[in-house]
Amino acid sequence: MISGVFHFISENFSQALYLSWEHMWIVGVALLISAAAGIPLGLYVAGHEEIASPIINGANIIMTIPSIALFGIMLPLLSPINLGLGKIPAIIALILYSQLPIIRNTFTAIKNLPPDLVDAADGMGMTRWQRLKEVEMPLAAPVIIAGLRTAAVMNIGIAAIAVYIGSGGLGVYIQQGIDRFYPEMILSGALLVSVLALIVDGIMAWLERAATPEGIKIQRKLMQ
Repeated sequence: MISGVFHFISENFSQALYLSWEHMWIVGVALLISAAAGIPLGLYVAGHEEIASPIINGANIIMTIPSIALFGIMLPLLSPINLGLGKIPAIIALILYSQLPIIRNTFTAIKNLPPDLVDAADGMGMTRWQRLKEVEMPLAAPVIIAGLRTAAVMNIGIAAIAVYIGSGGLGVYIQQGIDRFYPEMILSGALLVSVLALIVDGIMAWLERAATPEGIKIQRKLMQ
């Protein structure tokens, strides 16, 4: 079985590369839009705690919707503009799923900043924007990137299911393998999805470490 999987991938290497690129394109576009929406929203609710709970709970509710059901909801909503199938509804669904880890991590990162550092920034006469840019975001960046990391890895798996609405990507192998009762094809698709997830997780972990200020790294070493 295992040898059959590697034989299938080697025999269809060009197609596997294309489907992997297509898969990552969907996830990448969704993640960029999610970050552009979720990080500012997380920053906003961190300064307005009275609306933090409803927004985070709303994102949490979206996460509980099964992916196949959410894709099904997209069909009647987008069909009037001829976008019910394909990559657009898949990207929209991935954006919705990404909001919880991004908003929650951004909110948590800002709220857990050392109060003395924030007070020191205020004491230096920094504006709200200067404090956010010079103090809060550099310290919060690792936790925010951790949220993006969670969203990216999660969406790689969900994007495989989006093949049922015509999004393409590595889910094609899984879908066609099921239709043809072709186990090697199914396992090839699953293996490639897993490899993509591991690669992306490794890259995001490196970014998370790179974004961690040196002072925090030293503090962590001293605490070990």
